Amino acid sequence: MTMKLHEMCKKDSAICNLKFAVCNLKRRHGAALQNASLSLRNFWVRSVLILWLLCFFPCVGTNSQEASPAKRHTTITIAGDEFYINGKPTYAGRVWHGFKIQGLLLNSRMVQGIFDDRNPDTVKRWAYPDTGRWDAERNIREFLDAMPIWRSYGLLAFTINLQGGSPEGYSKEQPWHNSGIEADGSLRADYLSRLERTLDRADALGMAVIMGYFYFGQDERLKDESAVVRATDNITGWLLDRGYRNVLVEVNNECNVKYDHAILKPDRVHELIERVRNTTRNGRKLLAGTSYGGGTIPKENVARVSDFLLIHGNGVAKPERIAEMVRQTRSVQGFHGQPVLFNEDDHFDFDQPQNNFLSALSEHASWGFFDPGKNNYQDGYQSPPVRWIPNTTRERDFFRLVAEITGSKGVY
Repeated sequence: MTMKLHEMCKKDSAICNLKFAVCNLKRRHGAALQNASLSLRNFWVRSVLILWLLCFFPCVGTNSQEASPAKRHTTITIAGDEFYINGKPTYAGRVWHGFKIQGLLLNSRMVQGIFDDRNPDTVKRWAYPDTGRWDAERNIREFLDAMPIWRSYGLLAFTINLQGGSPEGYSKEQPWHNSGIEADGSLRADYLSRLERTLDRADALGMAVIMGYFYFGQDERLKDESAVVRATDNITGWLLDRGYRNVLVEVNNECNVKYDHAILKPDRVHELIERVRNTTRNGRKLLAGTSYGGGTIPKENVARVSDFLLIHGNGVAKPERIAEMVRQTRSVQGFHGQPVLFNEDDHFDFDQPQNNFLSALSEHASWGFFDPGKNNYQDGYQSPPVRWIPNTTRERDFFRLVAEITGSKGVY
């Protein structure tokens, strides 16, 4: 009879789909179930329980491992206006050309690392030139292979997003379907798998990840505000349950740009930031904020509740304006001394004595590289298919400057 039940578990898809839910109950309430089983006096009831456990044993074993998060190696914290990794300020003691580098978080926008497209009418746009088709697994594999190279140049963080970014760099319409979040706010297993591999690799490398939840042009994939809140809770809980300590949450990219749901717009986005920050596991919580479109200064409601302030330099052609943006951000009512961080800027001139990168450093603000590129497996980091290694003159110039600023050597 035991063998028959075991075969049923393997063959019957309904039973197998039920396994996951039952195993979660077993994982979360294992002690209660055990006590209940010990209290059963009826022989036949107890026998059925034993056979049931035999049937579900493979699943119980798998999920019991999830109950104990893997040991983590990288923890990001904030002290004053400085970022710390594993209890020490980033780039400790580093000064470059008179600029204090200690405490900064130099970063790059790499939001398409977990990208996919569920729209059969648009997925062909992202085809690799050598195969003629899009391949999400190849994309994540090459992304993971490139991460140690970025780190060797002194890059300590990158931005990734569950709903990506425009895969054409800049787009008015976004017919593709790139979302790790379903319409009801539940999370897609394939996206979570790629995200988990990304966060694990970053953790092993001593890197932080700026983890974006929502992106305009894809947020409408969620049916209503309740789904947005549910998705926020789901991903926050997922990150905490797995013990990640190297994550900074960007609730949404550029909250003041084209969002459908009111809670993702500037007047109310602080509600989601607070929701993330108020979610805890064993006393742990995530650091959180949101970003604004190029040239925009954060609003008071966001400044007041955020652990860090994200601003963007897109469209800012004069480096002196970047420095001015940092000063204006620090003068916003509600500012409480937290770090100011650019995590998107599409202006370069890395070989010039004045550029946006250096202007941010002059005000002790972190800076992030955004190279939109083209869909040619050659240029940029946002337009699939992406070649994730430093591949173009612009990319190499950026990484060389990061290495010079941080005192790193680079390996590529």
